[in-house]
Amino acid sequence: MLTFLRKKEARDEAPGFPAWHPDFRDPAKLPDIKVVRTAFFVNGVAIFAALSLGIYVGFREWQLSVIKGQISQLDAELARNKPVSDRAVALYRAFQGSAAKVAEIEAFVRSKPAISPLILRLGETLPRNIAVDALDLRESGMTLRLSIRGDAAAASGYATTYLEQLRQDPELHLFDEFIFTGSPVRNPSTGRMAVEFMLRIRPAAPKKK
Repeated sequence: MLTFLRKKEARDEAPGFPAWHPDFRDPAKLPDIKVVRTAFFVNGVAIFAALSLGIYVGFREWQLSVIKGQISQLDAELARNKPVSDRAVALYRAFQGSAAKVAEIEAFVRSKPAISPLILRLGETLPRNIAVDALDLRESGMTLRLSIRGDAAAASGYATTYLEQLRQDPELHLFDEFIFTGSPVRNPSTGRMAVEFMLRIRPAAPKKK
């Protein structure tokens, strides 16, 4: 057994003998006798790349179609909800306008002094020969219409004294200006002199930032 193996190895290592006839074959022109040809692999790779590209393009087209469908649904939903949204916006704007008016009225009411304490204070300090005919409190100030006993000269003096009394009254600190709005005039129905005062409200101090 070993001898046979040794002989075989010796035969394999023997130098080759020259061919018994010339080799006139052209290897470039000989047919490809390989079991799996190179063209098969090339065509396979090309087909795989084409299929992959087709699958990718198809998937992207499907995604685009789904997105277009979602956009169409959202557009339809927006179209259905637009009338309701427009009415809600209109109501909100109307509410904003009403809220602004309410805020303005509230600010005016807060800035305007209460009338009852003023009437009580005027009643406490009113001289005996002077009567209040009318009182008008507005945002800018308070107008007093008075009736004063006596002739024109005496009524003018009483009015001047009373106006100075009002100016010095600490309870009326919210007013910063006390003025006559006209000369004393006799009221023919009462026979007294009619005088009108204007007490301007002191402007609010600016808020500190």
